[in-house]
Amino acid sequence: MQLTDSQRSFRDDLRGYLEAEVEPVVDEADREPFTREEMVRYIKDLQELGVGFDPETAQDFFGDLRRFAIVSEEVSYVWPSLNVGLLMSFPAVFVEHAADVTRENQLSKLETGECIGSLAVTEPEGGSDTARPRTTARKDGDEYVLEGEKTWVGNAPIADVSLVVAEDEDSGAQDMFLVDREYSDYEAETLNKLGWKAVNNGRMYLDGVRVPEENKLSTIIGNALREGNHITDVVPFPESVAELFFEQKALNATFSFMRTGMSYMSVGIMQAAFDEAIEYVTERETFGKPIAEHQLVQELLYDIRVNLETSRQLSRRALEALERGSSDARLMSSMAKGYTAEKAVEATSDALQIHGGEGLKTENRLERYFRDARVMSIPDGTTEIQKLIVGKELTGHSAYN
Repeated sequence: MQLTDSQRSFRDDLRGYLEAEVEPVVDEADREPFTREEMVRYIKDLQELGVGFDPETAQDFFGDLRRFAIVSEEVSYVWPSLNVGLLMSFPAVFVEHAADVTRENQLSKLETGECIGSLAVTEPEGGSDTARPRTTARKDGDEYVLEGEKTWVGNAPIADVSLVVAEDEDSGAQDMFLVDREYSDYEAETLNKLGWKAVNNGRMYLDGVRVPEENKLSTIIGNALREGNHITDVVPFPESVAELFFEQKALNATFSFMRTGMSYMSVGIMQAAFDEAIEYVTERETFGKPIAEHQLVQELLYDIRVNLETSRQLSRRALEALERGSSDARLMSSMAKGYTAEKAVEATSDALQIHGGEGLKTENRLERYFRDARVMSIPDGTTEIQKLIVGKELTGHSAYN
């Protein structure tokens, strides 16, 4: 990926922070989900580097998708859980144009880097079927009342605002609703899982949660435009990307963005595993020579490097389609996410195999890389769903209705 001098400087500053502040603590810190205080501390640190969701920082961060890609890869190289916790907070950007009461409750926290967001899509009974949410939004005066459950919601137990996908009972259409927890709270429980151990994924119980009518996402966008804002003031992406929110469902546009980030996450994990493997094969000896001289070890290194390079190139193609606001953005992001997630599993497994018994030890990072990689093929649409999306984009015919 070609970078400008500014982008390279941004990457170098980010690497410096990760090496100094995250690398020394990651092995211990990854054992438990983020507390609110921990997540806020990292968000505020990264805000100083130009990564964040406050009105000033978001325009620079999301306005340059290559910065977004750099963050996804570089942070995931060190700690995928931190990348997920950080980027799943992006719904906080909508606070600036939400209902007056939400701005009063949350805007000052957003500006100081203390507003945590979450995106609630998946449902316990629905799984990958995001097109027909069972969670409903019923109009009641000047509010909506949400009823339903969500699961695997990143940051849910510690979030200040959550963007919830629900069906508007009046229109029968899918929309998203910004839940302000100071206005109307919900119950959430933390889920334990195989990888991404530090991400505070939760199950949300939306029992009569009330949302101001101005916090319906289509209304947030519509009101902001009527007040003279540009679409990029509300959705802080390059204009070509922001237009995708008009040209397709808002959730589909959101997923195109998220899946591109996921593909760069997989690249970051693969690069970390590859670097560990290269270092190990030059130090470890068997049968009187470094294992780097064994033919089958070199074959495994070949496989890891090929998976890494093909994944990086496909991720770049997806990013370029997104930058152009191309009609192929959904196709390319699903191809990239599906492919790179599976290759990350293969690459980390091969790197672990190279380490032999050492790779099985929980204090060895290969074990964590493998667990984190294995998670990649499920969130934001399983690999099987990515294949069906690509099939629909290629043929115009849906196989999942």
